[in-house]
Amino acid sequence: MIATTQSTARDVELLKQKVRLLEGGHGERVWVLHHSTGNPGWLDLYDRLAQSYAVTVPDMPGFGASGRPDWARDARDLAILMHLLLDELSIDSLSLVGLGFGGWIAAEMATMQQRRIKKLVLVGAPGVLPREGEILDEMVTAFDDYIRAGFHDVAAFEREFSGEVDAETQDVRELNREMTARLAWRPYMYSRALPHLLPAVQTPTLIVWGSDDRVVPLDCGRHYQELLPNARLEVIEGAGHLVDMEQPEALARLIAAHLTGG
Repeated sequence: MIATTQSTARDVELLKQKVRLLEGGHGERVWVLHHSTGNPGWLDLYDRLAQSYAVTVPDMPGFGASGRPDWARDARDLAILMHLLLDELSIDSLSLVGLGFGGWIAAEMATMQQRRIKKLVLVGAPGVLPREGEILDEMVTAFDDYIRAGFHDVAAFEREFSGEVDAETQDVRELNREMTARLAWRPYMYSRALPHLLPAVQTPTLIVWGSDDRVVPLDCGRHYQELLPNARLEVIEGAGHLVDMEQPEALARLIAAHLTGG
């Protein structure tokens, strides 16, 4: 799909540090939180959602073009910062979509201020310990291998990540990995506290998983479904962990149906 919605980037200040926002579309407010590898730009998924919604994709603090809070040491710290950012922008109502690691942050946010979050979407989210399988260790896996593992179809990987990578992009990738390590190293990619808090979250929640997710086991999705009292799980066939890149049309359709009450 060729992008049909113009996106713009702007910087806002939070606690004396810059936060980069990518925005596009009109309508009800939807924020999308990116993977641990960062946000590569205005993706097809965002463009599809922006046909009906006002979409904002922040570079979360410590990632991409945003400043780094060196004191932050776990996912909950980042979730607090995201709520402070929404406070700074006077946003008291939105729907929240979290992709991978961003889904964990979104889940943490939902345990803090349910009234702010109208609808919640978790896509391949870590944050809970899988009872079957293991979460792929990003810290000991080369970037290309880690990303490749996120696709069901090698051709889709090559389409999205072909060509040479400049030095600046390489540096950003390494900084994103370092920030992820700060927030999610021990225990790796899950919280011991989150499962005890999720049962109190009444926010209508859609959980989406790729049928061939080799990064975060599907059991994590089932676990979220069991813990969240108002959640349902949808599995997209022929997709890996990076559902947002591999099956953007199918994912956008599920998200839109959930946001409109379907």
